[in-house]
Amino acid sequence: MNRFSLLFLTLFFSFSVKAQTDKNQLGAWYMLFLDGKFSETSNFGFESDIQHRNFDAGRDLEQLMLRGGLSYKFSETKTKLTLGYAHITSGTFGVDDNSKSYESRVYQQLVFSNKLFSRVYVTQRFRYEQCFVQNQDFRTRWRHFFAVNIPLNQEKLIPTTFYFSMYNELFINGERSIGNDRKVELFDRNRFYMALGYQLTENLKFQAGMMRQLTNVVGKNQLQIGIHTTL
Repeated sequence: MNRFSLLFLTLFFSFSVKAQTDKNQLGAWYMLFLDGKFSETSNFGFESDIQHRNFDAGRDLEQLMLRGGLSYKFSETKTKLTLGYAHITSGTFGVDDNSKSYESRVYQQLVFSNKLFSRVYVTQRFRYEQCFVQNQDFRTRWRHFFAVNIPLNQEKLIPTTFYFSMYNELFINGERSIGNDRKVELFDRNRFYMALGYQLTENLKFQAGMMRQLTNVVGKNQLQIGIHTTL
């Protein structure tokens, strides 16, 4: 076992023990991501994802998110600009089909990717969201995402590579007032995630891990299982 494998196992199991002993509800996210270009020579492309988030790793819906956008990748760089839209259906704890709420969201994001020390893949994403939430006033949100992927059994992320994945994402609210004398805090939430991934082909990879999500009122652990594809 090399040092990168040992680092992953140490971090992953210590985080998993935290999750198992936490008193909050353990949920799960199931995710499918699709990323592509309109042609081999075009800088324009698209990205989309479907996410089913639940409270109990089963059918108790927390959120169903359908998201997609048009992207532009700047020539000679690993920088990409995206304009997108998302529709979110949210449930409440406990299986109750009559307690759903809905949100439409427009977003703009800029993604920077680079490589450090020959094998550390780093991604940063800055996203600005305009949110139209049912029974709330218009609101905005800023998000900063920082991720690291490290190959474990290869020098690069190529087919048949296992890799360690980690990210942190910070959410900051814009407008504090959301209507009817209700307010939200400046700090919205933070997500910290660790996972093991497998690059099956050049265009297909899988990840499974654990995320710790913190808000002003609750902290909870959620399993994440994701499929990432490119065209």
